[in-house]
Amino acid sequence: MEAKQSLSADFNFLGIKEEELSSYRTSSVVIQSAPYEHTSSYLAGSDKGPEAILEASHYVEFYDEELDQETYKKMGISTLPFMEFNGKVDSDAVELIETETAHHIRNKKFVVSLGAEHTVTFGFFKAFYKEDPNIGILQIDAHSDLRMSYQGNPYSHASVMARIHELMVPIAQVGIRAQAIEEAELIKSSGNIHTWYAHQIAGNNNWHEEVLNSLPERIYLTIDADGFDPSLMPAVGTAEPGGLLWHDTLTFLKKVCTQREVVGFDVVECAPKKGEILTEFNLARLIYKILGYCSLNSTFAAKYCLE
Repeated sequence: MEAKQSLSADFNFLGIKEEELSSYRTSSVVIQSAPYEHTSSYLAGSDKGPEAILEASHYVEFYDEELDQETYKKMGISTLPFMEFNGKVDSDAVELIETETAHHIRNKKFVVSLGAEHTVTFGFFKAFYKEDPNIGILQIDAHSDLRMSYQGNPYSHASVMARIHELMVPIAQVGIRAQAIEEAELIKSSGNIHTWYAHQIAGNNNWHEEVLNSLPERIYLTIDADGFDPSLMPAVGTAEPGGLLWHDTLTFLKKVCTQREVVGFDVVECAPKKGEILTEFNLARLIYKILGYCSLNSTFAAKYCLE
């Protein structure tokens, strides 16, 4: 296994000081950052999101009161230096992201990815898809991101799920509440896209099970910060009212992580605002919660837990 440099406790996720629980060689989980922003169409700044989330994570408690554990001690979490794009955009940027992600998958790491604009998810997902074409993807988002292209660019953040749809994999979308008519028509015509709009979730006590039943055994999870309500995640590129709330979403994600094998996940589209830390802190907590929920899954535990 090729050794990789890990960020020190001053910069790594959670500020982990123990080398054996934060080095690439001894950790089962890696956190990679892809600060790529090229097509943001409203508020820019998502390229600063990964750094802000890592910084905010230093104020997240190690102990999870719900799970009664210090999750990081069960798996070790290595935080990698940020990817450098050096002018690469569109397909070249996606290829770089895919190559980096595939390297860590081959090294038997559980890969958590921090992104800027949602375009990066195509690179992350392609790496997992090439390892297992039978996986599906669960998308939490305000926007369906199914435009064939946006502003002339098929690699726009608004087109990322259209590119993934072309791979013919099962897609479950949760929290959608803003889209173009072409996206709505594609959803209606496709047998692979299953969408739970925000207005349908409200008052539907069965939506957790409905979403799970639409997904295969092994899934990738992508979380756009704007899938949550702006009261929880205000610092995003395009905020939409009526989003997902904290406890209901955590209950859902706990079911996802325990009833399906999550092969990897990403968090994208945090665009930090000066003087406001709510979004990046809540996302840091969310990442840690998801890792904790994954540790409850026996398949995950057998592959990645150190204990």
